[in-house]
Amino acid sequence: MTFELQKWSEAHWQGFATMQRDPDVMADLGGPFDEDASREKFERYSIAWKDNGISRWAVVDHQSGRFLGYAGVMLRADAEHPLGSHYEIGWRFCRDAWGRGLATDSARQALDRAWSTLNIPEIVSYTAADNIRSQNVMKRLDLRRDPDRDFTARYPKGDWTGLMWVADNPTIAPQ
Repeated sequence: MTFELQKWSEAHWQGFATMQRDPDVMADLGGPFDEDASREKFERYSIAWKDNGISRWAVVDHQSGRFLGYAGVMLRADAEHPLGSHYEIGWRFCRDAWGRGLATDSARQALDRAWSTLNIPEIVSYTAADNIRSQNVMKRLDLRRDPDRDFTARYPKGDWTGLMWVADNPTIAPQ
């Protein structure tokens, strides 16, 4: 399946909201999101392009235009986050798009695009210990595991422990 990365538009909303309601897709985030929570996230991704020049990309089927999921790099500027301000790559896909290599391929494209515009030493990614699918994507992307930076975040639905993975900028020499 060929796909393309697109900046967010209202055309992606229905597919995004449907994905966010799927209990299997959202299991690692405490379960499905209601419409208000999904809309907030959708708007945050859209606004990030304007505010930061980088965000998650909507991943769509090249032929049909159907929303498949998202992948991309976000500036996480929340001072309350255990990592402080950082750039993070993440992805999420509709269940019927799983197992096709879309997460790896789209995340790789998103990383390449991020490195072409950001002069930063690293982009991080994190996942729960039981999210083996995402850890496998991180391995295929050649992210390195950094257990010294694992963290626990406190959320209304409960604490969440993230395993830290790092993509080093290939255009910056290690110091």
